[in-house]
Amino acid sequence: MAKCASCGKGPSFGSNVSFSKRHTKRMWRPNLQKTTIINDEGKPEQIRICTRCMRTMMKVR
Repeated sequence: MAKCASCGKGPSFGSNVSFSKRHTKRMWRPNLQKTTIINDEGKPEQIRICTRCMRTMMKVR
């Protein structure tokens, strides 16, 4: 499975619980997006990053 290049966030696992309390397995996936950033050497680099980290990076700029 894919993980965020910045924070390492990956899929989470748990259960769907219906009204009758039946449990079925499910997975929550992070909202990963492909984006291009400028690395330390000044070269553009394409990475997969979650939207939460993307939002934080925009605030830091």
